[in-house]
Amino acid sequence: MTNELKALREAVLEAGEAILGLQKTGFTVAKKANNDIVTKADLLANEILKTQLCGQFPAIGWLSEESVDDSSRLECERVWVVDPIDGTKEYAYGIPEYAISVALVEKGKPVLSAVFNPATNEFFHAIKNEGAWLNNQKIVCTPDVTSNPFLLLASRSEYKRGEWERFQQHQIKQVGSIAYKLALIAAGQGDATWSLGPKNEWDIAAGVLLVQEAQGRVTDKKKGEFIFNRHEVKVDGIIAAAATAYERIFALSEGG
Repeated sequence: MTNELKALREAVLEAGEAILGLQKTGFTVAKKANNDIVTKADLLANEILKTQLCGQFPAIGWLSEESVDDSSRLECERVWVVDPIDGTKEYAYGIPEYAISVALVEKGKPVLSAVFNPATNEFFHAIKNEGAWLNNQKIVCTPDVTSNPFLLLASRSEYKRGEWERFQQHQIKQVGSIAYKLALIAAGQGDATWSLGPKNEWDIAAGVLLVQEAQGRVTDKKKGEFIFNRHEVKVDGIIAAAATAYERIFALSEGG
């Protein structure tokens, strides 16, 4: 995995530098068919990541939010699952809560991942069965979660829609990107996060491995384990927490 990690780190850092540069020079914002916004930065980051990663590893498949899906990926044992910018709204408005998110998936499971927030210079990465790191320092989920209230990381948009009002007895911190939220949970900077609406594989694949390797537990909203590189890329929500708190967090997210 040494070569893949080196290439991943270099590609992600290059993409991060490029999109920071665009924030200084300006960029255009457009809407996709589903009304999600996309910027020149999303496309630039995608181009850099694909050129670097597919160029060095042509046998590895490619699944990205900003690429036309190629069904040949389904026949690949290994696939890059990529969100060039998770949290495009935050990026567009200058809120430092977005991330470049890339996972290497093997037989449906992430084995290597990186989540990079260029605005804060936080580089998270994880290797299957080896651990998770933030800027090369080993990280783990919150070690002691017996206390109450929990520190919950909430979607900024979900919070604005009132979906977190019933959890006000806990500490709630709004954070934009789900990939970034998962990385922060892995680093012990929150006890749990969840989002019960549909997500895409590229939103969560990298963060799932980070949480798992940081001694956390992460599932869909029915306690199902994630399998990536499927034909249908939507997943049924996500719940992530330190392993010792997962059952209480699951009950909380389910019943309030």
